[in-house]
Amino acid sequence: MSDREQPLPPRREDVQLNLFDEGELDIADYLRDEADETVALPRKQGFVALTVGAVGVVYGDIGTSPIYAFREALHPILHDAQATRPEVLGLLSLLIWTLILIVTVKYVAFLLRVDNRGEGGVLALYTMVRLAIGRRSVPILFLAIIGAALFFGDAAITPAISVLSAVEGAKLVLPGVEDWVVPVTVGILLALFIVQRKGTKTIAGAFGPITALWFLTLAGLGIWHTVAQPEVLLAFDPTWGVRFLLEHQLIAFTVLGAIFLAVTGAEALYADLGHFGRKPIIAAWILLIFPALVLNYLGQGALVLAHPEAMSNPFFSMAPAPLLPFLVILATAATVIAAQAVISGAFSMGRAAIQLGLLPRLTIRHTAADQSGQIYIAAINWLLLVGVLWLVLGFGSSAALASAYGIAVTGTMLVTTALACLYVIHARILPMPLAILLVSPIFALEGVFLASNMTKVLDGGYVPLMVAFGLGLAMWAWWRGTQLLLVKAHKQHVPLASFVRSMERSSAPVVPGTAFFLSPDPDIVPSALLHNLKHNRVLHTQNIILTIETLRTPMAEPEERAEYQAYGERFGRLTLRFGFMETPNVSRAMAQARKAGVKFDVMRSSFFLGRRRPVVSGPLTARRMLDRLYAILTRFAADPSDFYHLPRDRVVELGERVAV
Repeated sequence: MSDREQPLPPRREDVQLNLFDEGELDIADYLRDEADETVALPRKQGFVALTVGAVGVVYGDIGTSPIYAFREALHPILHDAQATRPEVLGLLSLLIWTLILIVTVKYVAFLLRVDNRGEGGVLALYTMVRLAIGRRSVPILFLAIIGAALFFGDAAITPAISVLSAVEGAKLVLPGVEDWVVPVTVGILLALFIVQRKGTKTIAGAFGPITALWFLTLAGLGIWHTVAQPEVLLAFDPTWGVRFLLEHQLIAFTVLGAIFLAVTGAEALYADLGHFGRKPIIAAWILLIFPALVLNYLGQGALVLAHPEAMSNPFFSMAPAPLLPFLVILATAATVIAAQAVISGAFSMGRAAIQLGLLPRLTIRHTAADQSGQIYIAAINWLLLVGVLWLVLGFGSSAALASAYGIAVTGTMLVTTALACLYVIHARILPMPLAILLVSPIFALEGVFLASNMTKVLDGGYVPLMVAFGLGLAMWAWWRGTQLLLVKAHKQHVPLASFVRSMERSSAPVVPGTAFFLSPDPDIVPSALLHNLKHNRVLHTQNIILTIETLRTPMAEPEERAEYQAYGERFGRLTLRFGFMETPNVSRAMAQARKAGVKFDVMRSSFFLGRRRPVVSGPLTARRMLDRLYAILTRFAADPSDFYHLPRDRVVELGERVAV
């Protein structure tokens, strides 16, 4: 491959070989118009459109935090149903400086500049560290698995607590509807998850404007109450926060766990980097999101100082009675958008995990022709729905769910910080002592937040930990099982070069046409080819070993998509490359294969798949339990021909049982 301008170009040892993925078009349909190689490229959006879009998608989660964050921070310090002036100012100072240090400094100022060809998120960061190190590292892999698993744990809690907190605001308008809060929340969530299969393109255009209106409302309410109590502006002085922690040492950890609710959703800034770009995300934060959040928290603090009776629900108490119904409706819309952003993020994280070999292949369906990032994964959607409904029905209120919230987010943030530090060191951007010196304060702060959230494990914090443990175990079992099968296949392998030489003297009958044999290793003979010779006793005129490589970069460049090498008259090796954020499509990629030198007749071609079914035997040890889990997971994997969208009437599958 030729050198390109991006750093750390992919190398042979830096790719994870995958045998599965999906596409959509039949080869015969697609090759009728080979000139259209990219098929419906997404339209380029302007800076303003991207910024408004980022407001709706990137900041949906963190934007709903004012509904419950300050309320939960107040509860541990209440005495005689009120809080003192120093306590309110101390809480506000902690909220403001948490937003500054975690979001502005870590994510906006630093992490958004650390991207993998424009993509962000914990798995993108993992691939950068992997490339910088230049070899496989199991500890780094463990970090990536932990980060991805914790993200999914957070994805189950966010829709539940966000929608519950918004619907609870209706009690202020209609006190008699308290018994309907949970049923209405369940109905909203059911509708939200059911419409996922149809895609969100038709409503996504409204996300940005609605969320922008939400933030403007937050700012307006905050300004109104801050003007009445301007002393809350003293909270910008960090000494108020330090003084609060020193004077309330017994409950400081509990309070910090609630304070951290204000930055849940900050990881989305980094995860959605590839969708909107660095500058629109930064502009949205500096010009709208950060000022609106700070003003609203100041306004809530001012309201509590002036009217202590508002402490039970300071956010909705900010609105005058005539505007309260509007605020409840707007808050509900904002929380639904926040939940949608988390669900979409779970789909994207799932696709990246599949491409990196951390999850079994799952059917991925595109829901918008002009938006490659809009995908739908049914398995993840329904599993999330079950988890979300269980949380709503089990906890019953946003206050109860707040105890379960935060652990997964802080864990993911710590993993991101650790991976970023490792990347800076191994990529030689900074010397190790300086990198550790710069990262240590943020790492220590997030460590304190994690410790404070861990105090809530028995009150509900066990939920995201259980979810993360289960998913992490499944990811490790899948990766481990896949590697074991590859090692076993290598032990029994037949080198391709020697096989080609032996076939030159073979008397096997030759039938016309081209046979593509999918293989995870281009240097050995696929089992499907050996079985075809053994059972059918024929050889095709042209036999091509087809390997799908998932690069450690988010997108493959057009010139590196296909590479072909001929071996004699009847054999060849074709490699198709895709980035880990792409959904590989063999059918579409065959156009580039032709340009790379592959000559074939579409109607006289067949695709042969060798399917291995793992068989587990022996005593039940820890390793055998992982093997059994791997065998179970293989049953849920999507059919490889559907997953890759190979020509539906030209696929031949040959199976074998493999002992693990």
